[in-house]
Amino acid sequence: MCLIIPAQYKSSIGVIQTQQAIKDLKDYFEQRLSEELKLTRVSSPLFVLPETGTNDNLNGVEKAVNFNVPNINKNVEIVQSLAKWKRVALKKYGFETGRGIYTDMNAIRKDEELDNIHSIYVDQWDWEKVITKEERTTDTLKSTVKKIFSVFKATEDFVSKQYPSIEENILPQEITFITSQELEDLYPNLTPKERENAICKKYKAVFIQGIGDILKSGEKHDGRSPDYDDWTLNGDILFYDPLFDSAIELSSMGIRVDKEALDYQLKKANCE
Repeated sequence: MCLIIPAQYKSSIGVIQTQQAIKDLKDYFEQRLSEELKLTRVSSPLFVLPETGTNDNLNGVEKAVNFNVPNINKNVEIVQSLAKWKRVALKKYGFETGRGIYTDMNAIRKDEELDNIHSIYVDQWDWEKVITKEERTTDTLKSTVKKIFSVFKATEDFVSKQYPSIEENILPQEITFITSQELEDLYPNLTPKERENAICKKYKAVFIQGIGDILKSGEKHDGRSPDYDDWTLNGDILFYDPLFDSAIELSSMGIRVDKEALDYQLKKANCE
């Protein structure tokens, strides 16, 4: 799929002003996210040594771009995600419980399915924080989602005040929570993507919890690497995009696997 620009679309600000607006938005969002989640900014790698195990396998089938570094006579891989690297960084930097890191992550995903919001070049905020085993609960997950949503809401208000010509605010006052199984039960005849579009059109902002495991239908809602999130304690933040009349994913997040979850998920995915 290629880039599609709707016939009715017309930017309300010029190209240069758009670039400035993007910077203003990112600066504001970065600061608010750091404050809300108690995160410290760190620099992240663009490539890693495969033998460190710190590159992410995403769904387990995507292949990382690699190249040889003659000076050390080793192959390195361009990161696909920092999911594993961040956990190592938390240990390395010695962060205490309740604190964490964030970074402006760049990556290449050569196997990405391309559309208006997916590119082989990735530029996204990435974060990770330390919690206790006792905090590995749905309540912790939902509380964190609500905090992130409050940052989105504040950012939307900021942009609309800075650039009055941009369309008025569209986010609801609260985000709606639903599990992937509840969503399948609600729309059994729709595909996972169609379900996302339907629920987001209704509620405008939705968190779908529990992605990666097999649903009652025998299918997954979406793929997740088995050594990344706990499939019962993860999910996606989705907003309704009125321009394309569809859901748009703004955050994929979750509580990481512990020993028990890792063992279960590796067996389930036949990846031991």
